[in-house]
Amino acid sequence: MGAVEKTLSVVLAGGIGSRLHPLTEARCKPSVPFGGIYRIIDFTLSNCLHSGLRKIMVLTQYKSHSLNKHLRDGWSIFNPEIGEFVIAVPAQMQMGDEWYAGTADAVYQNRAILERSKAKYVLVLAGDHIYRMDYAEILRQHIERKLDVSVACMMIPIDEAHAFGVIEIDKKHQIRKFVEKPKDPPSIPGDPEHALASMGIYVFNIPFLLEVLAQDHKDTHSAHDFGRNIIPGLVPTHTVGAFHFGDLPGRVGQDRYWRDVGTLDAYYQANMDLLRPVPPINLYQKDWPIRTYQGQSPSARMVPSSSGEVGRVENASLAGGDVIIGARVVQSFLSYNVVVESGARVEESILFGGVRVGGGAHLRRCIIDKNVTIPPGTKIGLNYEEDQKLFAVSKGGIVVLPKGYQFPSKRIVP
Repeated sequence: MGAVEKTLSVVLAGGIGSRLHPLTEARCKPSVPFGGIYRIIDFTLSNCLHSGLRKIMVLTQYKSHSLNKHLRDGWSIFNPEIGEFVIAVPAQMQMGDEWYAGTADAVYQNRAILERSKAKYVLVLAGDHIYRMDYAEILRQHIERKLDVSVACMMIPIDEAHAFGVIEIDKKHQIRKFVEKPKDPPSIPGDPEHALASMGIYVFNIPFLLEVLAQDHKDTHSAHDFGRNIIPGLVPTHTVGAFHFGDLPGRVGQDRYWRDVGTLDAYYQANMDLLRPVPPINLYQKDWPIRTYQGQSPSARMVPSSSGEVGRVENASLAGGDVIIGARVVQSFLSYNVVVESGARVEESILFGGVRVGGGAHLRRCIIDKNVTIPPGTKIGLNYEEDQKLFAVSKGGIVVLPKGYQFPSKRIVP
């Protein structure tokens, strides 16, 4: 029996995702659509699938209905008769009368499931990052090096390190210091321009993890968080090893792309990364596809307008059911069943499913959530000050309309 068969994967998917508001107004962050046809959590779950990990718990808490539905529709692919599963586990207050207080507490409150799983190792993952990784490699290294804990890490620019858990390692790749979101992050020795950051991916031996979490649960001063409390507390006394993301690619291509899409600007940029001439993450590797749920829709099509005007699409991603009627779509993502009417222009924007753009409307650098109808002639993203009066606007100037937004009947066009 190999390491992957002895491993239980725990995907943390219970965060509020407040920095992605209003996209998280009615759904949790892992359930937010991404790249036209995916959900954010599809990347983590696809990594599990291709790594041979078939025992997966998804720990949910806030606004989980959309995520639960997606797991049911897109991920009911395993056979429970042979011990395979992807199961959503909601917060159940099994260890008291509190909701999950942190990432470590979320796992601790489900300790009974871990004990009954008969697994030897647990792989702790986040459900809100965009990347491809062969988890079998970090498991193999964890076992071969006989580590108490393994932490996946990657090299990042030093000026971005304040937002991460920063790691210092020795020559044997053992972690000697772990600081969560430091104001003055330490750089890699000999490379002052970069730091080594935690990816929020951990491997534990299950008995050891349960012992550590039980001790942490008794600490009333702890935030019960893996990055802030658990890992830093173990570094001085136990063997905590660093696994360098991308150094041992396994079966997955070595693109080394990883993004935390926790803010509107980061989310927008990660989508736009997919439209580069050569995207930094390869979604076209045939033996490592990103799995998702795709409904039954006709193929996308372009049709001329009633006046004979021919539409134009430049470097855009279209999904099933999209119809472009004599309109122009540039550098944009159109999810399922989007209609863009005659004379409209959609530029550098992300349109979720069921959006309809009225004739002559002009959208630039927008994110339009599901089932929004843009009135004819409306201009959004062209006047920053006016847009701020009406919509959510990110620090980077991305205009965001929430799911089902209703325009006033007599809308003043900015």
